[in-house]
Amino acid sequence: MKVVIQRVKEGKVEVNGETVGKIGKGIVALVGFEKGDIPSFLEKMADKIVNLRIFEDSEGKMNLSLKDINGKLLLVPNFTLAADCKKGRRPSFQSSENPEIAKNMFDKFVEICREQIPVETGIFGAEMEVYILNDGPVTFILDSRELFQGGLS
Repeated sequence: MKVVIQRVKEGKVEVNGETVGKIGKGIVALVGFEKGDIPSFLEKMADKIVNLRIFEDSEGKMNLSLKDINGKLLLVPNFTLAADCKKGRRPSFQSSENPEIAKNMFDKFVEICREQIPVETGIFGAEMEVYILNDGPVTFILDSRELFQGGLS
């Protein structure tokens, strides 16, 4: 599971010209699943995202989490995060999870995140336009295989 998170002033997702998800201050997260991802990644990644201290406190230091600022989360499914670009000029998607399994994992991830924080989403499998007003810019790449190595169940 790979997630690119961006601290934003606002973000939204449109499908066919219609806004399907929109947030103010918070995090936009592009979420991709790879073969071999396991259910325990979902809870651990949700916890990491909502509690990661990437928002500035009154002294300008990154000491506050999404929960601390009462921010919102915009989750956008993005299978291209699993692409392998090591060889040649065309990305390989061999490691991307099967779409049906990935959709189920994304839906479960949304459910888990909603237990902790207000969440908006894009639409799995849709052609989306994602608008991000990055705050900083502040962007992080989270990879479950690096973050949770040895702590998998």
